[in-house]
Amino acid sequence: MLFRLIDGNATMFDFIAFVVAILVAITIHEFAHAIRAHQAGDPLPKAQGRLTLNPAAHYDPIGTTMILIFGLGWGKPVMTRPETHRHPRRDGLMISFWGPLSNILLAIGILLLLRFVPALYQWGPWEPLAWAIVGLNLMLAFFNLIPVTPLDGSKVLSNLLPIKQAVVYDRFMGQYGFLILLLLMFAGQRFISTWVAIPSGLIVRAVMGI
Repeated sequence: MLFRLIDGNATMFDFIAFVVAILVAITIHEFAHAIRAHQAGDPLPKAQGRLTLNPAAHYDPIGTTMILIFGLGWGKPVMTRPETHRHPRRDGLMISFWGPLSNILLAIGILLLLRFVPALYQWGPWEPLAWAIVGLNLMLAFFNLIPVTPLDGSKVLSNLLPIKQAVVYDRFMGQYGFLILLLLMFAGQRFISTWVAIPSGLIVRAVMGI
């Protein structure tokens, strides 16, 4: 996005809206991981200061900066201690799933405001900013649900599989997951676009009544 601004293909408002939307999406996503881990009995997220909606606590100096510059990167991962969880597999599933789910719920909330609170349109920047937040939250949610390590979807699937299959899947993803993700990023853009666009479109149409 920064390069688009420099090249004149985006306005300063576009850049600011993108930055706000990214920070909101990453903050709610990582906070949701942290709060669910805390509820499972894990003391680590609280000890590391992750039980907060302060964006600074979830900002990764490399990954988040890469998003702001290149549009591709990551937030500061929430570290957990599965051995402290009351129900390790169930809690592992929910901790992983709550990150993407929080982004989906936030997007739905913004869509409801767009549809049912017309007074907000009196503030000129409201609509483009709101759509930027919706779009980036849905993109982050469904991209993270791709079942490939290190994305949340891999942990969701692993905890849904029977133990034996989960062990095989985890071993395979531990060896090849990052390579598969790189291949998807550079050669599977059509797959990623479809994976994200179909559920995102369904949500937008359902909430907006179109």
